Amino acid sequence: MNILLGITGSIAAYKAADIANRLTKDGHSVYTIMTRAGAEFITPLTLQTLTKNKVYTDMFEPYIPSEVEHISLAKRADLFLVAPASADFIAKAAVGIADDMLTTVFLAASGIPKLIAPAMNTAMYENPITQRNIRTLGEFGVEFIEPREARLACGDLGKGALAEVDVILAAVKKALGE
Repeated sequence: MNILLGITGSIAAYKAADIANRLTKDGHSVYTIMTRAGAEFITPLTLQTLTKNKVYTDMFEPYIPSEVEHISLAKRADLFLVAPASADFIAKAAVGIADDMLTTVFLAASGIPKLIAPAMNTAMYENPITQRNIRTLGEFGVEFIEPREARLACGDLGKGALAEVDVILAAVKKALGE
């Protein structure tokens, strides 16, 4: 199966390497799309090495002239997973803003399962605006993998830590009917 893995700006981005590695070892083709902020936490080279596929970070980098990359990526995908997903990404996705490679491909991908695993500070996660955005995406069929309660990078204790990798992988398998 072809899986799109979106990585946004969160300290939990390092866990995306484990997710990508394990999905690849399970026989999936993983195509990674990173936001600029995501690439500040983990390098595209790490994901490229683990997946053996190009990592997409920029809408305007050199491209294959015969393809419109954000559309071709969306068409080849069997599942879209964003892990970790920041409040910024969730807000943009909820209102259809497509201003970078990740949000553009997310908007273009239709008819496939979409999973979002949030990771952010508790106050940001529990903010009524974020919760409204999560509900909105849920109305469009996007499934959320609940964050854990833990001691967060900022020192706060609360809900907002990225779900355990095994929980995320189980949600992927379920969504793919495996």
